Amino acid sequence: MTPQDAVDQLKQWLTEERLSAKAQNDPRAHAHFLVRYPSGKQGHMFAIVIPKERDLVAVSSMTRVDEGQQKEMTDHMNDEDSDWSEWIHESRLHLIRTGVDWVIHMGHVGDKKPGPLQAFNVSLPIWFDGLTKNEFMNSLRKLWLAKLALIHEIKYSYGPGVGKPGPVDDWSKSKQASGETPQENLGPTPEIEFDEKMSFGSGFNPSEWA
Repeated sequence: MTPQDAVDQLKQWLTEERLSAKAQNDPRAHAHFLVRYPSGKQGHMFAIVIPKERDLVAVSSMTRVDEGQQKEMTDHMNDEDSDWSEWIHESRLHLIRTGVDWVIHMGHVGDKKPGPLQAFNVSLPIWFDGLTKNEFMNSLRKLWLAKLALIHEIKYSYGPGVGKPGPVDDWSKSKQASGETPQENLGPTPEIEFDEKMSFGSGFNPSEWA
């Protein structure tokens, strides 16, 4: 399968499943689409990328934690440090158990990163020799469910938030170089904010896959 074959196949499958794809200008990729899955207002935004000089499709999605939820986490850290450490440990274990690749972004205090949890990214590669419609659609579904589980845990533990995206310390430098970073608010509003300029999302590099 050539990269163009993969691009054509993905377009066909997205059309068949009535998923709208918005093409992005990305010089590092043969193709880069933003896709809302599941379709509708409650869907999450996914980046689907076929990077140059690789024989794979990279699927990823970023979620940004609400400002109010981050405040509740900070209070938890200050009041019950051991309980907070256990909560973030269990959150990491959840992501490991899902079988997806992931990156979490924690709040900074000097050189340390004690929290709160500010954002997280989930991703999966699909190599060309295993690229089927079943594998592609199940990858979207698996990533979506992995996100939902952690989102619901955050809401259960730290409330619905205030409807305003919280800060992400890891992005302060990257924003200066490339503009806003993809984000998805965990608050009560279903609106999803994202940046069309970002290629893979913060901390997401397909070249690192062996």
